[in-house]
Amino acid sequence: MSDLFWLSNRQFSRMRPYFPLAHGVPRSDDLRVISGIIHVIRNGLRWRDAPDDYGPHKTLYNRFVRWSRLGVFDRIFSGLAAEDGEAGTLQIDATHLKAHRTACSLAKKGMFRATLVAQKAG
Repeated sequence: MSDLFWLSNRQFSRMRPYFPLAHGVPRSDDLRVISGIIHVIRNGLRWRDAPDDYGPHKTLYNRFVRWSRLGVFDRIFSGLAAEDGEAGTLQIDATHLKAHRTACSLAKKGMFRATLVAQKAG
C-alpha cells in the first residue's frame, strides 16, 4: 500500500536514543510499530483499523499506552524540539483548536511530566 506512513532511517535514528531499554523479551520491530502509531494517530483511525503491515493492532495500542504513561513520547517531542529550537518553547500550528473542558487537568494527572518538572524547576 502506497498510503502507509514509514519513518525514514534518519528520522528513526533521531528518535531511538529516547526509547526505553528492553527488559526480558526483545520488543518487536520499533520502526514498524512507531510508524504504525503515527499512521493511526495522523489519520484518526481506530487501533483495530491499522493496516496489517504495521503488525498486530494490539501491539500498536499497548506500546502507545505503555510509552505514553512512561513519558517516552513527551521526552521524544521535548528532545527533538530542543535540538533545533529553544528548550521549553511549544508551538501549535492550527487555525482552530477545540479542547474539552477537562483538558486542563491532563497535566495534573501526569500526562506531561517533563513539562511539569521544567515548570517547577524554573
